[in-house]
Amino acid sequence: MSKRLQPGEILLLENVRFYKQETTGTESFAEQLAQHGDVYVNDAFGTAHRAHASTTVVAKFFPHDKLFGFLLEKEIESVDRVLNSDEKPLTAIVGGAKVSSKITIIERLLDKVDHLIVGGGMAYTFVKAMGGNVGNSLVEDDFLSTATDIIAKAKAKGVNLYIPTDTIAADKFDNNAATQLVPIDQIPAGWMGLDVGPDTTKACAEIIENSRLILWNGPMGVFEMSNFQKGTVEVAKAIVRATEKGAFSLIGGGDSVAAINQFGLADKVSYVSTGGGAMLEYLEGIELPGIRAIRD
Repeated sequence: MSKRLQPGEILLLENVRFYKQETTGTESFAEQLAQHGDVYVNDAFGTAHRAHASTTVVAKFFPHDKLFGFLLEKEIESVDRVLNSDEKPLTAIVGGAKVSSKITIIERLLDKVDHLIVGGGMAYTFVKAMGGNVGNSLVEDDFLSTATDIIAKAKAKGVNLYIPTDTIAADKFDNNAATQLVPIDQIPAGWMGLDVGPDTTKACAEIIENSRLILWNGPMGVFEMSNFQKGTVEVAKAIVRATEKGAFSLIGGGDSVAAINQFGLADKVSYVSTGGGAMLEYLEGIELPGIRAIRD
């Protein structure tokens, strides 16, 4: 069918992920795929971190005729602009559940950013590391020393590491739970922090709106529950206001992308990444196999 194609015609093949040779990166399978065209274009940033047959291995059969698609090009440009630009101030908002999944990103960002805002469940690990009472909030006790190290490194590098100061605490993980607003280091026993409070959102908004470059990776609270989404909504709105004033804003990582789409603000920021895992690895400084295959 591909050999019979006429100029202007398009052939859409079945999803290659039905073949186990795709995910194992089998070279002979990639060579078979290569028979279908004269030029290879990769436009799948979301799978660029995987060395699969159609996203990486096939490129070697097009030594002089391989290139990025427009979306993949835009993804690379957007991340590179945030990580390598001289525009200041640069603010990164890193949230989500766990410190452990963001350590490498945070440590790399400390060499780049002026402000690093910590949000989401990971904030309570930092608060506990500083001696605060966090009740039943999500905490990674194995990473308390890591949090302490990050605090020290930020100070040594002159980075403003902003850790939330107040929180909406709930008596259970439920949208209809009883709630109270408390200082983040004074959460009562049996209660858990599920969103940041108004003092935190105000401070974060001020930092964000005075930034020229913004990277947002991870929500501020359990935004999937309507009663605990205000912190994430307010951060998103602050990013929109900063963008309107000329800042470049990049939203990356599954939950941040879900949030900005849920709030209907995706078209009001500079760029929303299409790659969750790929975006994280690229931010960590890992050379993604799908990108390396084109550049080699």
